[in-house]
Amino acid sequence: MDFAALMSKELAKASPKPTDDSSSTSKKYIRRSEAEAQREAAYLAEQKALEEKRQAKALEKRKRDEEAATESRAREEKRRKLEEETRRRREEQAAEEERQRRKRLGLPELVKEDSANGSREGSVEEEDIPDDELVAKLRELGHPVTLFGETHRARLKRYKRLTTTVTAGPIPTTLKLVEEKDMKVDAASIPQDKAGRQYLFRQLASYFTMVLREWEAALAREERERDSRDTFAGKAAVNAMVSSRDNMVPLFRRFEKGDLEDDIIKPVVEIVQAAQERRYVDANDGYLRLSIGKAAWPIGVTMVGIHERSAREKLHDGERGHIMSDEVTRKYLQSIKRCLTFAQVRWPPEDIRQLMG
Repeated sequence: MDFAALMSKELAKASPKPTDDSSSTSKKYIRRSEAEAQREAAYLAEQKALEEKRQAKALEKRKRDEEAATESRAREEKRRKLEEETRRRREEQAAEEERQRRKRLGLPELVKEDSANGSREGSVEEEDIPDDELVAKLRELGHPVTLFGETHRARLKRYKRLTTTVTAGPIPTTLKLVEEKDMKVDAASIPQDKAGRQYLFRQLASYFTMVLREWEAALAREERERDSRDTFAGKAAVNAMVSSRDNMVPLFRRFEKGDLEDDIIKPVVEIVQAAQERRYVDANDGYLRLSIGKAAWPIGVTMVGIHERSAREKLHDGERGHIMSDEVTRKYLQSIKRCLTFAQVRWPPEDIRQLMG
């Protein structure tokens, strides 16, 4: 090989290969619109990926919230059923204890309301009352014999409504009892009208019902705490309460009819007012004035010779002892005294001097 051929071969190796100017230019330089389009496409792809990621997270969170809500509802339903079952068992146990207690104390059975038909369990339909007898009963209660357009059945329903027991307390009564804040009586202003007198009887019945209920509750607590049912003192306390409750039934019936004597109403109101103010000594004094009256009991000679002693006619001008008038009155007045004795233990006075002996 000659020198010229060798040189040409070496030069061919050293020289770069020719390139396409158009392709080199396209790789190094692009148009602004194309660059903006590429940037926009990259931005949209990034935002789409972020949006898909947010939606996935939101869907996962919503799924977790629904699962948590489902579990919470299940727990709440289970807790509600457990509470209902516990309350039902507690009510059944309390009802059984109350039934046993009332049976032990000689109290009447409680009457349960039937919520389905609004009637009472164990109640039977009373027999019809002849019209003339029904008219006499309505007149005795002081109510109109016949209202406008009233039939015999409507008149009978009205009579039964008037004589139906409204309050099933220690002493069932047709009187609508007032709340404790409205039981306060005032002996200085005894109402004389029928409506005011009826409200006064409701106040008195409400107070004695409250005292009797507290008395029963205190005896029940005493039995549970000390098991005093079989002791002599426990039996005596229960007998005192039961007899007081039974003896006050005629007083409640007079409250319902409104035929309590005026000379008994005022002393009873004075006794109740003093007891409500926790002045038990004053209440006891009112009871003594009601029971033995204010009449003087002379001792010794009241007449000498043919002349009477001066002012002898005034010895018996005092109030007569209503407690001696008849057996029924004597018993319910003694029951009032027993209520006072319990009240000073349940609501002791602030002044120790107001404690009865």
